[in-house]
Amino acid sequence: MSVQPGSCSAVNVLFLCTHNSARSILAEGLATKLGEGRLIGHSAGSHPSGTVNRHALETLRERGCHVAALRSKSWEEFVQPGTIPMDIVIAVCDSAAREACPVWPGAPVTANWACRDPSAASGDDRTIALAFRHTADLITSRLRRLLSIPFGTLSPAAIAGELNAIAREISETEKA
Repeated sequence: MSVQPGSCSAVNVLFLCTHNSARSILAEGLATKLGEGRLIGHSAGSHPSGTVNRHALETLRERGCHVAALRSKSWEEFVQPGTIPMDIVIAVCDSAAREACPVWPGAPVTANWACRDPSAASGDDRTIALAFRHTADLITSRLRRLLSIPFGTLSPAAIAGELNAIAREISETEKA
């Protein structure tokens, strides 16, 4: 299923990051939690680390997200035959957005929601936890806007425009 006017099914969103250990994991967990069945989050990386950052898991647990099934995985899993086609693919880091992505089944809408990498934060556990919370807050703001998009009434091109506007607007708020 792709995002089409009149569609009332859950929207599958794939969040991409290079290592699939922090930002994309946060986005996957938050999308599924906030989406309440209307949105299903997935995540993957171009060069997955194979482990999920413990601070990402702690941040998601704090927000009531289920984390048991979260794992670092390759985006190749999402182009295999029989894989659920994604409706939307969002890069949450600039490096993944610049990479040559696979051809996604179903021609999903794509966008770039780059945000700072909280795993690059240095300092004590409290400082690092704050960086993860900040990134989770940014992603949450963007997801709330995504959830307000009337998918059933907009064309894929219009949805892409909305997703890009969300990134611009929320990023400006982040810099303030």
